Amino acid sequence: MTRLTTEQVNAKSRDIDKLSTVDMVRLINEEDATVALAVRHAIPQIALAVDLIVAALKTGGRLFYVGAGTSGRLGVLDASECVPTFSVPPDLVQGVIAGGDRALRNSIEGAEDNEEQGARDLAERELTAKDVVCGIAASGRTPFVLGALRYARSIGARTIALSANRDAPLLQGVDVAIAVEVGPEVIAGSTRMKAGTAQKMVLNMLSTGCMIKLAKVYGNLMVDVKVTNQKLAERAAGLVTQLTGVDRERAVALLASAENEVKTAVVMSRLQVDARSARDLLRDVDGHLRAVIGDVEISDG
Repeated sequence: MTRLTTEQVNAKSRDIDKLSTVDMVRLINEEDATVALAVRHAIPQIALAVDLIVAALKTGGRLFYVGAGTSGRLGVLDASECVPTFSVPPDLVQGVIAGGDRALRNSIEGAEDNEEQGARDLAERELTAKDVVCGIAASGRTPFVLGALRYARSIGARTIALSANRDAPLLQGVDVAIAVEVGPEVIAGSTRMKAGTAQKMVLNMLSTGCMIKLAKVYGNLMVDVKVTNQKLAERAAGLVTQLTGVDRERAVALLASAENEVKTAVVMSRLQVDARSARDLLRDVDGHLRAVIGDVEISDG
């Protein structure tokens, strides 16, 4: 462990306990500012991972994030946000955390050390060769995650690994290895900090990149948003207004006719068709709104 970059002592923060509050938080911020650059160095590998996942999802596969502790929680977070943001089925992107759902709020001692459980958790989810497993571990050596990746490879599933240490067992033998070296943490070994921030950034790129390529956005608008509360209802109405130029009252009426499907409502307005015809047009082009309505000027709403 002492040889891992994430376990080294950060020379810049050796005396952080002596600093004033403002200097303490400034130092943390300065270290955080280095994370985006570290992620930038891994862009080629992240892009490969996006393309691998998209290919799997297009052929009936699913994406599984597997991790322990902070890494596992970040995987669950990213997976859970895909449902309301992009209206995907809950099982399409799944987060698997060592210790199960209880570990989201509590530390489950020893759970991350159980390599066999990593394999069992994926087997219980009926992992298939169509699926993709993304193992996440700052250290790159968490047994639970290693076991999950080993099982995934054994049944022919594609694998991705994300680590904050370049020479990590986790990165060996996977289809895409993503190493984001953020360097020593402000508090030695506290990988919930820079390493966790880097993981969050990479997972955002993976899921968002996939959804863009799966026609879940038009321009930079989330046109497949799932309307599940008042805020999202307002957002959906705003999207219809931006893409059609109709007023809010008309946008709300279109959404009601379209069962709150933004893309369907937009096509209805743009092409003057009913909801059924709009859905047929979208289905014929795999949901790509631009292929139906072309390039339209997006208003400020």
